[in-house]
Amino acid sequence: VQLLESGGGLVQPGGSLRLACAASGFPFSSAAMSWARQPPNEEPEWVSGIDNDGTTYYTASVRGRFTISRDNAKNMVYLRMNNLKPEDTAVYYCAIGGSWQEIKREDYWGQGTQVTVSS
Repeated sequence: VQLLESGGGLVQPGGSLRLACAASGFPFSSAAMSWARQPPNEEPEWVSGIDNDGTTYYTASVRGRFTISRDNAKNMVYLRMNNLKPEDTAVYYCAIGGSWQEIKREDYWGQGTQVTVSS
């Protein structure tokens, strides 16, 4: 299993980024996928998930600002982040599973991509 994230960077408050995760080594089209993040000096937290049928889920703090999507033909999952806030600063991880419980059970994570929101 490989999960490779990209797209992080430094952005000003109110800005946007799109994260991408390239997946391989497992039946991607039948797997639920998630994005999780770990802010500095804090525990990891689940951010968003997408089922294999495209149903999406979000934690309350990002709902309305973030959009998760997937492209099963390319084995890719994306996270579009709009109206970014300083509290969104974190290392963002792609993971197998559609919820915090599932990703802990599956325990497959990418290496992470840093997102820093600062003026």
